[in-house]
Order: sequence, then C-alpha cells, then structure tokens
Amino acid sequence: MPRYKLIIEYDGAPFCGWQLQDNGASVQGALENAVKAICGEQVRVHGAGRTDAGVHALAQVAHCDIEKHFVPGRFRDGLNAHLRPHPIGVLSADIVPDTFEARFSARKRHYRYRISNRRANLAIDIGHVWRLPRPLDTDAMHQAAQRLVGKHDFTTFRDTECQAKSPEKTLEQLDVIRNGDEVDIITSARSFLHSQVRSIVGSLVWVGEGRWSADDLAAALAAKSRAACGPVAPPDGLYLVRVDY
Repeated sequence: MPRYKLIIEYDGAPFCGWQLQDNGASVQGALENAVKAICGEQVRVHGAGRTDAGVHALAQVAHCDIEKHFVPGRFRDGLNAHLRPHPIGVLSADIVPDTFEARFSARKRHYRYRISNRRANLAIDIGHVWRLPRPLDTDAMHQAAQRLVGKHDFTTFRDTECQAKSPEKTLEQLDVIRNGDEVDIITSARSFLHSQVRSIVGSLVWVGEGRWSADDLAAALAAKSRAACGPVAPPDGLYLVRVDY
C-alpha cells in the first residue's frame, strides 16, 4: 500500500484547526474528503502539527496510505481539484517509505508570527497579521526573547488544555525582526506545546510596549504558572512555515 507525503498550504481562517472536530470544518477533514472523492477510500490523513483555529500554514506536512497507486503529480492535482473552494493547496505529493511519519519523523518545526505595527487600518492583510498601532521596541523584544531560548519548563506559556506529557521544550530559535512596519517573530523547535508560540508572542509584545522588561519575561517563565503569562496573541498572524525531517 503506497504511503504519500503531502506538503500543504492553507489559510486557517475558515477552519476550527487542523484536527477533525465536531464543532466545525477542519483542514484534516477537507483533505480526507478529497482523498475519498478520488479513490473511494476513507483514510486518515496524519499531519505534522495540529495547528489551532485560524492558524495558517505555508508548508504543513501530512501523510496517508491508500490502496490505489497514483502518479504523485496526478494525486496532487486530483486532491486540489476536489479541495476547491477551500483555501487549501496541496503543493506536492510524493511516495515515501512506510517508516515515514509526518508527525513522529519530524526533527524540527518552524513558525513565523506576523505583526503589522502601523497606525493605518489593514486592508489586504486582514485576518493574516496582528495589527498593533502602538510603536513596539523590537530591539527590546529580541533581547528579552533570548531568555526563553534553550530547554525550559514552559508551563507559563502552555494552554491549560495542553495534552503534552511534559511542559519541558527546547526552543532553538526565537528572533524578533523588524522590516518597516512589519514585525516578524521567528521560532524553531523540535515540537511545541499547545498555544506556546502565541503565548510567547503576547508576552513579547508587552516587552515591546514597555510594560515588561526582559527580567519580567524571565520571571514569568520561572513562575511555571499560566497565571504569570501575558496576553495570548490572536491566531491571525501565526504560520507554520516548514517542517524538517
């Protein structure tokens, strides 16, 4: 039975997240329906990351096993045809060994959070960035962010419903980069806790606004308490950029 590796781009705004849920449409559900429409098989499409409601992906990775053998390019095109009008694009489909697992074979996940730091209202980027009209000190944000790099107990920045067995994670990168009115927060790790990136972004924004210092951010981390976290950034600006294997 062939195993197909899919690389997928999607706008998360219309979805309740990647994972199948009872309360709305999911990216996983749309993909599984497309597979069934092509080959008549009800299969599970396994993703590398369970992005939350409203979170986008530039290159989500998934795999599925189907009985029918397709030329990979035709499988990709067939999926895209049946995914319309959902804002989901299958960028590639490749046959991979049975040992490949989209989630468990991943070595590193890369996320980007986009902030529009301008006074003007959004037009084109509505739903795709977090607009903050107050000036942000991005140098202070970047310096504070380095206090979170490395292996830590991230309980403070973990959603209360997170199902991970341990709150310990290792952030390999956490950079704050300004390009004109856009502020990008780039982070990489083998895996993340539920809402970890958005929780960190919201706390870094408090640093950028002058409400917190780098020491305040470090103290929040050390508190190991969800109550010590700053605001959770909205999902609009978060993108799963890439998954390394």
